[in-house]
Amino acid sequence: MLIASLEDDPGQATRIRQLLERDGHECRSYTLGAALLRDLRQETFDLLLIDWLLPDISGYDVLGWVRTHLSFDLPVLFLTARSLEEDIVAALRAGADDYLIKPFRSAELSARVEALLRRVRGRMREGQSFSVGVFHIDPERKVIECAGVQVPLTGREFDLALLFFRNVGRMVSRQYIADVIWGRELDAMSRTIDTHVSRLRAKLGRHAVHGVRLRTVYAHGWRLEELPVFDGGGRVGDDRWVAV
Repeated sequence: MLIASLEDDPGQATRIRQLLERDGHECRSYTLGAALLRDLRQETFDLLLIDWLLPDISGYDVLGWVRTHLSFDLPVLFLTARSLEEDIVAALRAGADDYLIKPFRSAELSARVEALLRRVRGRMREGQSFSVGVFHIDPERKVIECAGVQVPLTGREFDLALLFFRNVGRMVSRQYIADVIWGRELDAMSRTIDTHVSRLRAKLGRHAVHGVRLRTVYAHGWRLEELPVFDGGGRVGDDRWVAV
């Protein structure tokens, strides 16, 4: 799992990173909120650890941006010295999933991180079917239906579509796709990924897509978005799958 840690104290940042890597995760450390926000536009993280007091913007403001611009499915753990009840309540009401007060104990942080990541893994269980708009996705049968009509997909196209549908509202980076779908570094995979995304758009777009759009995040990846439905029949046209 890829975890972002926003912590301006070098000693604390090192401790957090070492602990997460010991538990088998990849950790990227940030000392400035602006730097994390920049990468959140480009990268796909599985969990955020956020300090409250930072040199540039507060962790509370970072959380506000995340909940406004990204999916609520992205878990956020506040890791801060602020221990007042009103601070804890404010963070949780603003969208934090958990709150841990410094100084933290290593075992407790590991347990809380694992608990939050279990939710992520639970949403991504291979056999659990789910729906997005009028799409119904059945990972066990490797079938996607649009308004009850099966979409003809190759195995790779299904895996790619499943990745997008499981990350609705989140930017999925090219590198993340290369790692998860092809199991290799990006390098020469870039055009292959573009070709598969283009074919996927065409196949899904031939069916009357309802309230869904696959948006290109220029030079970084793609984001599957759910959109409001405006016409009287509750349907939107195929252009919702056009890159914008």
